[in-house]
Amino acid sequence: MVKKNVKLNPMELYNLLPKTNCRLCEPKTCMAFATKLALGDVQPDDCPPLLESGFEENLAKLRELVAPMLTAEETGIKLDEEKCTGCGNCVVVCPVDVAAEPPTSLGKAAMTEETVFRVENGISKIINLQKCRRFPPDRLNCRVCEQYCCTDAIEIW
Repeated sequence: MVKKNVKLNPMELYNLLPKTNCRLCEPKTCMAFATKLALGDVQPDDCPPLLESGFEENLAKLRELVAPMLTAEETGIKLDEEKCTGCGNCVVVCPVDVAAEPPTSLGKAAMTEETVFRVENGISKIINLQKCRRFPPDRLNCRVCEQYCCTDAIEIW
């Protein structure tokens, strides 16, 4: 059983791969495949050797590890509004929010659609996910909002 809130670690995923560098998938190496798997760019079934006899257990583990990503947005961010207290930490620490509206760094409310987060009716909301630095094509590994969320309402997979 996989623990909840586990972050996908390419090395952990790599250890479940055949490690053959067979070049049958894209990308061409198992380590590169593990990295793309952690980003959600490929799925475990995209690795032909994993579908062969002898790898059933590893394939099942990989499917279980990546399953939470399937419910996340393209950035891997999930915001559980039930857990959110509306503290606004995500708004204040988000580099995009601060760049778009510098007063947010001082705790002022975000007002434009140029920010990622906004507190509305006492709950944080993702209002413009496309502005997030994690959004393709940049896919920066920014986790600031998750790190400063005091109620674990924000999870990044």
